[in-house]
Amino acid sequence: MPLQDTDVLVAGGGLAGVAAAVTLAERGVHVTLLERQDYLGGRAAGWDDQLGDGTAFQMERGFHAFFRQYYNVRDLLRRIDPDLALLCPMDDYPLLGPGGLHQTFSGLRTHAPFNVIDMVRQVDALKIRHLLKVNVRAALEMLAFDPARTFQAFDSTSAKSYLDSLNFPRDARQMLFDVFSHSFFNPEDDMSAAEMLAMFHFYFMGNREGLIFDVMRRPFSHALWQPMEAYLAKIGVNIMKNCEICQVTPLRRAEGFNVKIRSLANGRALRAKSLVLALNVPALGAVLGESPDLGSSAWRARMASLRVTLPFAVWRLWLDRPVRHSRAEFAGTTGVGLLDNISLYHRIEDESREWAKETGGSVVELHAYAVSPAVTEEAIKSSLLKGLHTLYPETMHARIIEERWQLHQDCPAFAPGSHALRPKVTTCLSGLVLAGDYVRLDMPSALMERAVMSGMLAANHLLEQRKLPKAPIRTIAPRGMAALAFRGADAYRRMRDRPKNEARSSV
Repeated sequence: MPLQDTDVLVAGGGLAGVAAAVTLAERGVHVTLLERQDYLGGRAAGWDDQLGDGTAFQMERGFHAFFRQYYNVRDLLRRIDPDLALLCPMDDYPLLGPGGLHQTFSGLRTHAPFNVIDMVRQVDALKIRHLLKVNVRAALEMLAFDPARTFQAFDSTSAKSYLDSLNFPRDARQMLFDVFSHSFFNPEDDMSAAEMLAMFHFYFMGNREGLIFDVMRRPFSHALWQPMEAYLAKIGVNIMKNCEICQVTPLRRAEGFNVKIRSLANGRALRAKSLVLALNVPALGAVLGESPDLGSSAWRARMASLRVTLPFAVWRLWLDRPVRHSRAEFAGTTGVGLLDNISLYHRIEDESREWAKETGGSVVELHAYAVSPAVTEEAIKSSLLKGLHTLYPETMHARIIEERWQLHQDCPAFAPGSHALRPKVTTCLSGLVLAGDYVRLDMPSALMERAVMSGMLAANHLLEQRKLPKAPIRTIAPRGMAALAFRGADAYRRMRDRPKNEARSSV
């Protein structure tokens, strides 16, 4: 299909790029969407695969949870499923540890601080004598998230240092915090404490939906991406798969950009009035490396500061026997080597359920986050399997009939001190915007929700330039329930601690 000039070129067909394309095209903007793979979805994609016996199935990059405060993700999904029938609720989200450690989020009240009280009551490892030793002032920061104050106070501190300062007993810390902090792919000693507090606020302290989430009962490719691709075509988006953006040159005498595109067949170029870069961090770096005239030196320095965190592993196993029926569909894990969670796909997705029904086996997926590059594939697999056998002993003698192994390193790092340099949606060029889960946003969000929100914000910026109506964006409360009190206390301390002569001059 020959390339034509386009009003807006969106580079990247993941959640961020698709959200931007949908938002723009629904308001009459001519959009071309480029995707390097032959399928949409990015890190939430699915693709064709088959087992050794020829059985076809859809493989994915790993289990995804659709939390109920993912308001904008759900709004995007309503384009293809107005009733959100593709999502089904989970009964529980248990956390498991060695020696029978067990924590559940089922039945917790959903408003802070009552959800915190309910959760602490359930942790057997946390007794009154432990609570008396907890650093209450530091712990209350989780109820006092404020975008400006929290990042100013804690961005230069590591998440590990902050969690250490709480002085929780080891088992209680594992169950209350370690599982949660590992879910963001970044290791605690290389993650900003402010970013972690922002995640606590978004997922637990600041929303009224609770921590129980929904899942898709069909593979992503069938339930989400094939219908979404049809919807994009319906609203006029020109979708070009197997194509990647490789160079961008701003036009000197006219608004817009010349964009070089590499496809499986050849390389071509087109002109776009505006450009949405909805790429992951490595792909962004590659484009900027080939585009020396794109952006100011200060902006390019911000972009150069971006990096990815440690790799994460996804290992899906087809076992020759069932897992105990009482096991949860999904469980977070801690204290069992590299294992971070267990997903029972034969209880989640219809394809795996049919396979298990026909064979009497089970389909289990194991994840490990923030794995050191020095650890070999063999060592990772050994640790994951040992963790599975520890928590689900009935799998100890199971034979692995089939397996799929993935090791990726493309999730953004949120290192201490990185917030101030992190680029925003808008750039130094009026027609160039960014979208992705690495982007610095002023509204609470994370993971899939941050990707979709950034795509909508990028589109809204371009819509505003065209004097077209912007898309509404919904979010949770921007600050914690104790934020105002902490801000007042900080102001009082600053006033109290100022030198007397400075206080007089201000009066």
